[in-house]
Amino acid sequence: MKKDTLKVANKILKSRLIVGTGKYKNFKETAEAVKASGADMVTVAIRRINITDKKKPILTDYLNPKKIIYLPNTAGCFNSEEALRTLRLAREMGGWKLVKLEVLGDKKTLFPDMVETVKSTKILVKEGFKVMVYCTDDPLFAKKLEDQGASAIMPLASPIGSGLGLQNKINISLILKQSKVPVIVDAGIGTASDATIAMELGCDGVLINSAIANAKNPVLMAKAFKDAVISGRNSYLAGRMQKNYFAIPSSPKKGII
Repeated sequence: MKKDTLKVANKILKSRLIVGTGKYKNFKETAEAVKASGADMVTVAIRRINITDKKKPILTDYLNPKKIIYLPNTAGCFNSEEALRTLRLAREMGGWKLVKLEVLGDKKTLFPDMVETVKSTKILVKEGFKVMVYCTDDPLFAKKLEDQGASAIMPLASPIGSGLGLQNKINISLILKQSKVPVIVDAGIGTASDATIAMELGCDGVLINSAIANAKNPVLMAKAFKDAVISGRNSYLAGRMQKNYFAIPSSPKKGII
């Protein structure tokens, strides 16, 4: 079989699993989980990283940015101005141009404010950023983001950190049918089988944080997600059997004694 890789903007990823770096007990556990996941890319919340206290450890001490792709994100931003400032800072700090945009609209659901998200995407693309965008599972807004130059569409499966899994397969399928850029399910995945379902639908990848970091054994769960994503992708590529409303015998009728 040909190598099945994921290309986002100018980055080629061997793994279709992207993992977050928040919520772990410490950076050592973070690094062990990332290694077990086989991920090429990790998300980093720019607003939450330590850049002032040199006595405290930093993520780069445990995850070498020369060996794994850092994806700066705007977690915790609730308007366009905050998000833009955060990503401009990321570019100044590390030269990052491939970024993940989140503009949240509500503190209870952490659903994205799609009006602010579309506006921010347009500005960032004009400034030369390659933008992967967290969004609702609304096909109309997903199309608007792609039209504004988004490098990847990242619809939620369910609310961030909820673990409820994929709640609207129909909308995700509609987004997949219309999109010419990668579609990566982001937020709400709870367990490995959820990731498999997303991949079997034809999603280009999944982004996981809470489901791994909050597991009783994060490293083992990271390995489970690695296997689940590979399995789901292979199932999608293989092409599932046709669904039928009535039973069809497994054995052929011809030659029956």
